[in-house]
Amino acid sequence: MDKNALFLQFVAFSASVHQLTDELTKDVRSEAVTQAQYKILEYVAIKQPLTLSEISSCMHMSLPNTSRELRKLTEKRLCQKITDPEDRRKQLFRLTESGEAMMGEAFQRIQARFLALIEEVDDKELEELGQALQVLQNKVFR
Repeated sequence: MDKNALFLQFVAFSASVHQLTDELTKDVRSEAVTQAQYKILEYVAIKQPLTLSEISSCMHMSLPNTSRELRKLTEKRLCQKITDPEDRRKQLFRLTESGEAMMGEAFQRIQARFLALIEEVDDKELEELGQALQVLQNKVFR
């Protein structure tokens, strides 16, 4: 396949992923957090523990804004700052039990919406989707 055509297909795919993510996550966040705070919690839930700069970079937020939001989440007891055991100068963020519970509830609502989307997909196609996602994860989203 032509690499330029593959790139255009990937751009279209990426746009579809963003649109579907928006639809699946609409109205799942707790009223206790802002949209920005929810996105941070979602990212930390998937990749924890993370540094301030990793969160800032992924969220496209400045370091001071990210730090402020993480401080608010820490005050709400949804995340906590820990010292990296391998490099005591580095601070890491992870979810607390309350944060894990909040994100668990959100992910359950997202999962229900996702399962409704794929309810008519047969077992063979489910296997193919799983393999396609694995290839994307291994080759593109490393």
